[in-house]
Amino acid sequence: MSDRVVPPDARRRRRPTKQGVVLSEELIVETALRLVSEHGADALTVRRLGLALGADPSSLYRYFRNADDLLLAVADALIGRALRDWAPSGDWCADLRELGRRLHAGALAHPQATVLSACRVTGRAHEIRAVETALGLLRGAGFPDAEAVRIYHAFIDQALGFAALDAANAALPQAAHDAEEEAWRTTYGGLSERTHPNIAATVPLLAATMRGSAYPTALNMLLAAAEARLAVHTRQG
Repeated sequence: MSDRVVPPDARRRRRPTKQGVVLSEELIVETALRLVSEHGADALTVRRLGLALGADPSSLYRYFRNADDLLLAVADALIGRALRDWAPSGDWCADLRELGRRLHAGALAHPQATVLSACRVTGRAHEIRAVETALGLLRGAGFPDAEAVRIYHAFIDQALGFAALDAANAALPQAAHDAEEEAWRTTYGGLSERTHPNIAATVPLLAATMRGSAYPTALNMLLAAAEARLAVHTRQG
């Protein structure tokens, strides 16, 4: 794509495409998300999007400056899906836990798109809402602004970092998953108690645990540390 874009009020295509649909930013993003989920990162091209939409690829310039602009819109759409139907309960810690859980689960629902976009700042509406919401929970709980920002930084990087890691793992072919399970069962399971006493003592637990995500445990540890920090600020205040 080029770096030109049509103003929002002039974007809407009034004539249906060859497939009888009217283009919109939402339709393009949903189609891009589907293509990436089904065919990987290489599917995010103007030509393939045009074919999928039944539209001239040049018509996409009316909505997005370039492929990177479209990728940011896809990333923001994933955040929007994660926040859909969510409302705060009034318990800042429980609400942050639920936000983190939703962001992580939403990312794993579309691992290919997450691998591409987890490290990006979209600057779009859904991301802005997520940042405002998380900071509001922390400031409302009583954290000083500097502490609220530090905790938010750790919270969001943890969520997105685990999302990228777990999404990359989910995108692996089944043969790779089978090989990893075999490594825990035979390579680690075959280590001697004499030479590797700690692995030998815990290998059944390792084999069962390492196949899943550590995100729930890490999130709980982060929030427990945040609660401890809040208690310190409350005593000092």
